[in-house]
Parts: sequence; C-alpha cells; structure tokens
Amino acid sequence: MGKQVTAEIKVQVVGGQATPAPPVGTALGPHGVNIGQFVQQFNDQTREMMGTTIPVVITVYNDRSFDFVLKSPPAAVLLKKAAGIAKGSGNPLANKVGTVTNAQLEEIAKVKMNDLNSSSLEQAVKVIAGTARSMGLEVAK
Repeated sequence: MGKQVTAEIKVQVVGGQATPAPPVGTALGPHGVNIGQFVQQFNDQTREMMGTTIPVVITVYNDRSFDFVLKSPPAAVLLKKAAGIAKGSGNPLANKVGTVTNAQLEEIAKVKMNDLNSSSLEQAVKVIAGTARSMGLEVAK
C-alpha cells in the first residue's frame, strides 16, 4: 500500500523568505511535517521570485513526508507591482490609485494563465482587468 494523503495545506509565503514562524510553522506543525526541511526546499525553489508573495499547496502524507506545488503569484500582487503602488484603494469606485495598460494586463494574464479558469488569453486578460478595477486601478485602453 502506498503513501496516503493526510492533509492538503494552502499558504501564501514570500518567495525566498520562508521561515519556521507563522504562517508556515502554524500550518505545518499540527501535521508533524519537518518544517525546516520545507522552508529550505521552498526557499531554494523561489530564490528568483524574492519578495513576491507565492501561494503554495502542500500535500502531507501519512509517513509525514510532503510534496508542494508552487502557484503563480496572486493577480493583486502582480497588479500592484505593475502599477507601482503599495496597496489598492479602500474605495475603488471613488478613489483611483493608479493605471495599468492593456500590455501590462496581458503580461500578468500570461503569468497567471495556468491558475486561471479561462480558455483563452483574451478571457484571462478580462479576469485580470476586473481584479484591477476592484483594486481601484484604471485600465488604460
């Protein structure tokens, strides 16, 4: 009989800067996973994405071993970087905090394509544009 999956944990960690402190430690601790081993492997795989928030799905097995899959950074994080802003608007209808171009939206859509449930790049761009508008960013035509 092979390994059985005992848990699937989803956390968002800053690339190349994972530490055994929360959120990593509190998520993995109850499952008996070697936290130091996860932190080292995660940081090795995300060195080139230093400083970017990266969602990770960790699958824990009954023998306390684990696998993890890195996802693409959240659209909001990529949009903030593209627009050069620190955070989105608290009131996106009244307060616009920046502008993104269609070219920037397309670049972000290409990065996010595997994690979006859209069949074409055009649909993916529309999804990202909706996220941009909800953050208080104007989409330049």
